[in-house]
Amino acid sequence: MRCEKANVAVDTVLNLGAFNLDQVLKRRPAFLEPEYPFEWTGVWSLVAGRYELSLADGPDPEMSLIVTPDQGADDAALREGAEWCVRRYAEPAEPVRPGEALSVGKHLNLELDSPGRKSFLLELDARARLGLYAQHTAEEFDLQLANAQGATINPEAERTWVAQHEHDDEVGSISIERDGDVDPGKLEAWLGGLLAERGVDIFRMKGFISLAGESRRFVFQGVHMLFDGQPDRPWGDSPRRNQLVFIGRKLDEKSMRQGFEECLA
Repeated sequence: MRCEKANVAVDTVLNLGAFNLDQVLKRRPAFLEPEYPFEWTGVWSLVAGRYELSLADGPDPEMSLIVTPDQGADDAALREGAEWCVRRYAEPAEPVRPGEALSVGKHLNLELDSPGRKSFLLELDARARLGLYAQHTAEEFDLQLANAQGATINPEAERTWVAQHEHDDEVGSISIERDGDVDPGKLEAWLGGLLAERGVDIFRMKGFISLAGESRRFVFQGVHMLFDGQPDRPWGDSPRRNQLVFIGRKLDEKSMRQGFEECLA
């Protein structure tokens, strides 16, 4: 049935027996969850001091992660932190060698190519509740956090996520953030060409755009060649800016950034 925005009579699509969600969820409990560029999160409440994050040999010679500040431990807070980390994961990761300090709020890449257990430092000037959004699960690397006295501190909350192609080196993400307004015609032409040429390789996209001459921000999302967007809340006194996130395979970051720059009014 041809329709626009699923505008069809409900009784024509219900009770067809073509798909049983309960059966699917029994086999795959995380079926309805989105995919993320990380697989595990731990939350710790820590006092000021010096800590050591250590990892044993694992399935990868590196571990990408983000340490989040003021991280809540309930499900809503973990999901909010996850969406924040998706944008940070789209930024280039800073390499960190064993023995070096971990920065809070940045996309980091722990270099784990040396044999044996590796340690990284974490120093806090005040009490804090930190989250750790990691590319792999803690079990894969026997990840442990210890205080200055060497005592292991267990996380007060843990969460596993559906990771997107977690061992596929060709899959990555791109985040484009830019102030200013966008010319609607140029944006339509650029997105149309991008999706026609690379839509198969774009797994997910989302964000918001400031369209020239429009008082409301324009929010969008898409999967592969499918794109949907609509006006959202008014900008009001908020700065007009653009934020786009693309997740996919072999994305040409330089070309995509240049293409969006050319859409600015």
